[in-house]
Amino acid sequence: MAEAVLRDHATRLGLTQVASAGVWASSRRQEADKRALQALHARSYGLDRRWRSRRVRPEDFDEFDLLLAMDREVLRGLESVRPARSPAHLALFLQGMTGLGRDEVPDPYFGTAEGFERVLDLIEARTQAWPAPAALMRHFTSD
Repeated sequence: MAEAVLRDHATRLGLTQVASAGVWASSRRQEADKRALQALHARSYGLDRRWRSRRVRPEDFDEFDLLLAMDREVLRGLESVRPARSPAHLALFLQGMTGLGRDEVPDPYFGTAEGFERVLDLIEARTQAWPAPAALMRHFTSD
């Protein structure tokens, strides 16, 4: 879901590449959850129906400047597979966001369709609150 929203805002955010991958994603390259697709479609976000999940690859840490994790467990997973000397920055997706009452995005997979709507609300709030392109990387790399 975050990939679809970020792709929609890529130009405004100064992003040249947007991709999503999981630390523990199945090697079977599964389709997006139908509830996620319904939530995205209801808000006019597109996600190619050919989209399939994939695992984070070592080359992702060279190809992308910033890898964002939805929760701390995923962040720890990224840190554990990050190649030595990788230039990539790792951060929580909601890092620096105030007023949400949380700093992690919950996994809606085992819940209801409403859970996917709530997650999409968080993704949209985070994406709309990001700073101008010149400050985006600084936002995630400052301590």
